Amino acid sequence: MARRLRSGRAGAAMVIAVGTLATACAAPGSDSPQPQATTASPVSAAPTCGTAPITMSGYFETGFPLPKALTAEFAKQHPNVTWNIREDQFAVITQNAPRVLADNPPDLMRVPQVSELVKDNLLKNLDGYARVFGWDRWPASQLEQLRMGPGGRPRGEGSLYAMGLNFSMTGLFYNKKLAEQIGMSAPPATLAELDAVLAKAKDAGITPIVQFNGGATGGLAFPLQDLMAAYGPTGPINDWIFQKPGAGIDTPTNLQAVQHLERWIKAGYFQKDVNAVDYATMMSRFIGGKGLFMFNGDWESGNLDKQLPGDVGFTLMPPARQGGKRAAMSAPLAFGIAANAKNADCAAFFLNWVATDKRAREIGVEVGGSHPMGPADAHLPAVKPGTVTADTLAAGADIARDNGAMDFIANATGAIYAKSWTPQLQKLAAGQQTPQGLLKAVQADYARQIEGN
Repeated sequence: MARRLRSGRAGAAMVIAVGTLATACAAPGSDSPQPQATTASPVSAAPTCGTAPITMSGYFETGFPLPKALTAEFAKQHPNVTWNIREDQFAVITQNAPRVLADNPPDLMRVPQVSELVKDNLLKNLDGYARVFGWDRWPASQLEQLRMGPGGRPRGEGSLYAMGLNFSMTGLFYNKKLAEQIGMSAPPATLAELDAVLAKAKDAGITPIVQFNGGATGGLAFPLQDLMAAYGPTGPINDWIFQKPGAGIDTPTNLQAVQHLERWIKAGYFQKDVNAVDYATMMSRFIGGKGLFMFNGDWESGNLDKQLPGDVGFTLMPPARQGGKRAAMSAPLAFGIAANAKNADCAAFFLNWVATDKRAREIGVEVGGSHPMGPADAHLPAVKPGTVTADTLAAGADIARDNGAMDFIANATGAIYAKSWTPQLQKLAAGQQTPQGLLKAVQADYARQIEGN
């Protein structure tokens, strides 16, 4: 989800360079040429970061504290390891990823859509690490979005090319004080109830939804995909994202979703300058009490618990009908190891530590606000009742029970977010595109991008 679910944070997806001693973290058989990304790493024993001084290079998403909190704790526990970290906005990482991985490969990188990077042999195949660390014994659903077939297609099966720092999920954050002002005592249970609450907020002079949609990664994709899942099943959405043969985004239920989003736009439920608002501005406005709702991911839960303690709630998008199943963009916060990373073994050891170390898992919840990756019976820290983090973790359990997890529509191809979804949604917000035209344009771009690969 962008942070995104990223893979996006939905993205939601959404989110935050190298001298080293050659012997500090060499892979077994490292005298041989570095394997291409389509070849599994020849790992025969669980690697470590050794004891000699080693500098790890990272390329992370700016504005998201979890990766740096984890690297700081890792360095504390492994004092021979230091980190040299470069940060960029997610939109910049999305555009720069192929060049950075090819020209100046980091040991560990926040990766956007993965399949094109796999096709171009820019990410290391992690199957060898999965075997020796036991990742293959984790719940399969945690890793399926990071698996690719030969050449990066299809997604959802095949070899493992990335790992998550946690398992993120998107939904609706809401300001409890503003909700009280309009008589909202509980989150809406249906889409019709949500519409009614949005209308009440507008009538009361409260911006119903604070959302970003500026720049190269537009945030209207978040409510749009939630509306898609409210009107139709999640399976066809995932099939399209995973590039399954015959899958399409231009469907009757998805058209209903875009039409509903257009009604929200025309009703003034988003701020007037939505196309000029970036992610940081959206967060600033929501924290400043300038909007009732915000579509975003649980990676902000810890931040909101600190900034607005006790004043923010979280709910999943309500279904179209009472009692319907709820769904959400839910994906690992994806990080990959460059195919030619100098310290690949140490990077893999770090990723395993994130999922299995007790303190690392606590940081994943306290700072990241999301459920950690890892074994089903791994340590999960207690969370204070009434916090945003408690709400998001409970919602994640609901999604798991209902099998309602979706990858983010922005992850369908490497260019689909920046070059299709975002400009088309910006045109919709500006009254320059129709719902029918939007879906047809995105499907045509998707087909061209797949054929071009």
